[in-house]
Amino acid sequence: MQVARPSPFLERLPPGAWVVLAWCGGMAFTFLMRMRLPGEWYPAARPAAQFFRWEGLVTMAAATVCALAGGVLLRRRPLPALALLLAASALGTVPLGVAEIPLPQFLAAEVAVFFIAVGRPRATGVAAVGTSLAVLGGYLAVRLLCGWPIAMSSETAVALTTVIAWLLGDSVRESREHAEQLRASAATQAVTDERLRIARELHDMVAHSIGVIALQAGAARRVIDTQPERARDALGEIETAGRETLSGLRRMVGALRSPEQERPAPPAPLEPGFGLADVDRLAATTTQAGVRVDVRRSGEPRPLPPEIDVSAYRIVQEAVTNVVRHAGTTSCQVRIDYRDDEVRIEVLDDGRGGDTGGGYGLIGMRERVGVLRGTFDVGPRPEGGFRVEARLPVPAGVR
Repeated sequence: MQVARPSPFLERLPPGAWVVLAWCGGMAFTFLMRMRLPGEWYPAARPAAQFFRWEGLVTMAAATVCALAGGVLLRRRPLPALALLLAASALGTVPLGVAEIPLPQFLAAEVAVFFIAVGRPRATGVAAVGTSLAVLGGYLAVRLLCGWPIAMSSETAVALTTVIAWLLGDSVRESREHAEQLRASAATQAVTDERLRIARELHDMVAHSIGVIALQAGAARRVIDTQPERARDALGEIETAGRETLSGLRRMVGALRSPEQERPAPPAPLEPGFGLADVDRLAATTTQAGVRVDVRRSGEPRPLPPEIDVSAYRIVQEAVTNVVRHAGTTSCQVRIDYRDDEVRIEVLDDGRGGDTGGGYGLIGMRERVGVLRGTFDVGPRPEGGFRVEARLPVPAGVR
């Protein structure tokens, strides 16, 4: 049994955990900026008077509580969670004595905007980025009304990174939706292809069985008065062929049920074991029905990939069925040539020939060969009769 690879650790972290990590990282950066680190003559940022006092630390603690609550609520209620994170950004800025909301304090809100844009409809993402920009603008407006200075350039950079976070999240959401649409389309196409394959199997099986039944019934009608034992055998063959055909029809019609009625199950082989090894049995059945089939093989027989083996058998079966139904002859020849890079199939008869342009049988054979990237040729023979030839390439690794 194949075991699925677990997703990377970073992908298993929920969005709320990323928000909390962003807030903690921003807080750590804020404190480090206001401390003289080794090798520095003075701190990178000047701490405000209240930064290390109890009221500043209490404000920072309250902001952290809001950020943690926002991280917990982000998955279930994204917009209220974002409101808590924006409140934490504003509170966390108060003890710093700066003229704007710095990026470290706003980083958790930007991460939340990204995840909201990824996991929610576009309208929710637009509301999230709009609310974030409104908070930034409102903070600057309040400082202007109070007559305090503002850092417009720094706040513009924070606003720009917020918009970028939303754009990235929206792009990820669109990529996921597109990938989901492609998966759904691929699944629908796979179901359609499988139904078409079943339909081809249905045609091949029924056409061959009905042809054999018609021959056996005709033979029984002719000898029922003079040779009742032979007529009884023919009727037995008709019964056997009819039961097998009915059983196959039940399986295939079940597989062709509408996907809306039942969830499609993984496809199973419709006729397990059918392949070129079964051509002799097909020839014996057809010979008993009145058309002698001479099978000749050349080259070294070897196992083939299932799709090639089944398709090759179906091509022989359909070609022989056409001989029985349309050729008006009592014999035909099947040649199977195993070559290094291909399998060549040829069915010959000396009857009255057939129409190369019509009929679902020839179309089905041509489709089978086309799917396997082979070549297919049909037509009357110069000396009389009809010829069907198919060349099926065998992958290089199969020898």
